[in-house]
Amino acid sequence: MRTRRPARQSGSLSQRPFGQVPLSYEPVRVISEDQIAAIHAAALRVLAETGMRVLSPEAHALYAAAGAEVAGEMVRLDPGMVTERLRTVPHSFTLRARNPLKNLKIGGADMVFASVGGPAYVMDLDRGRRDGSFAEMCDFLRLVQGLNVIQQEGGCPFEPLDLPANTRHLDIYLAQITHLDKSWQTQTLGHARTMDGIEMAALMLGVTPETLPCTLLGIINTNSPLQLDIPMAEGLIAMATHGQVNVITPFTLSGAMAPVTLAGALVLQHAEALAGIVLTQIVRPGVPVMYGGFTSNVDMKSGAPAFGTPEYAKAAQASGQLARHVGVPFRSSNVTAANAVDAQAAYESQMALWGAIMGGVHLVEHAAGWMHGGLTASFEKLILDAEMLQMMQSYLEPMATDPDSLALEAITEAGPGGHFFGTAHTMARYEKAFHAPMLSNWDNYPNWQERGAVEAPQRANAIWKQLLAEHEEPGLDPGIAEALAGFVVRRKAEGGAPMN
Repeated sequence: MRTRRPARQSGSLSQRPFGQVPLSYEPVRVISEDQIAAIHAAALRVLAETGMRVLSPEAHALYAAAGAEVAGEMVRLDPGMVTERLRTVPHSFTLRARNPLKNLKIGGADMVFASVGGPAYVMDLDRGRRDGSFAEMCDFLRLVQGLNVIQQEGGCPFEPLDLPANTRHLDIYLAQITHLDKSWQTQTLGHARTMDGIEMAALMLGVTPETLPCTLLGIINTNSPLQLDIPMAEGLIAMATHGQVNVITPFTLSGAMAPVTLAGALVLQHAEALAGIVLTQIVRPGVPVMYGGFTSNVDMKSGAPAFGTPEYAKAAQASGQLARHVGVPFRSSNVTAANAVDAQAAYESQMALWGAIMGGVHLVEHAAGWMHGGLTASFEKLILDAEMLQMMQSYLEPMATDPDSLALEAITEAGPGGHFFGTAHTMARYEKAFHAPMLSNWDNYPNWQERGAVEAPQRANAIWKQLLAEHEEPGLDPGIAEALAGFVVRRKAEGGAPMN
């Protein structure tokens, strides 16, 4: 029987200890196995008859050598070839972190919460929304390091737009390694950026790129519908060649880049994901890879993407079923289209998290900090989401029903008309009786008013500032730090990565 772990204080903040909490319940099945099989068969038919447009000549050659039909930019995959390549995908794997105590298990019942990655903008209550800067990006990384419930950094919290585009990835990687001892995600936009991440991860661990253990995870987005561009193909090939993890993630919005029906959108998502997964196994059979689901809907009146909707949750759970059907670990996301850290942001994120977690997810990307449909990273939303993730972890822990938990002696001690605040059973469990919140306010209304009626966003603002004030950098070996700094200087002198 697993025992509840007590919350740990960070300054005056209550946090759970770092660690993964596995899914202890059966994933929700929103459609039948026959329906899953029908979507899978339809996706195989799309790949065999319509095919994928692949813009990379290197990818064409790999597909052709493996037996695919390649005609110009079009690649068509025989169903038997897809089935055969799926057999080499590992069902689970471990990701190395700089701190071995923070290595991550992916697959089975284990899941990972990763912070937001990729926005152009940053926001907080003090200054509103603005272009991302390197200094603020480093502060965001420090918060990710300090929040125990976030097990992985999500691939640069937001773009530091004050740095040159062709070399900023080098500064991002160095900041990730310096400010984090957790697992971090790399960028996969083109060969050069991807290889820089791989080489710097190898320096971080004191190995060569050729001997780098499974350490990095990168997102590969197809251009829906049915296209894989050159930068993404180059990133995929480099990652797979070096034994690192590609997360193949179509961006399929019903009614826009995908059919308006959820079933049709899932057929398209499944086809595109399979095409990318197959390519990883062609490059290096047995390399870890993940099935990314990002199907949602759009507002058909405005065309704006909608997130955290019932359709999003349903698609996430069906995507989990499809990923299990083909035996590939599953990625989903915590998302919202809200423009402020308000009730909409909370309920859309809660809806998205329920859809992902109860869909049997293995990686929740953007688990904390995402706003504005992915355009913005928010300091306050990072805290709000961390609170929701802690609540999810508490929910996932199985309920004990051993004799001590049944509490018959406590019931006898309290007796009819009594209370349990002071029973021996309660006092022995006082500090770990339930999830201790960072943000929730369970005081009565008059006391809340008397203390200034501070709302959750204001409390979140104070919390992230407190975390930054208390932050201590994780130590980095001076020799490794010197080698990484030298690599960055050299690559900048060489011009960095080409602009794609």
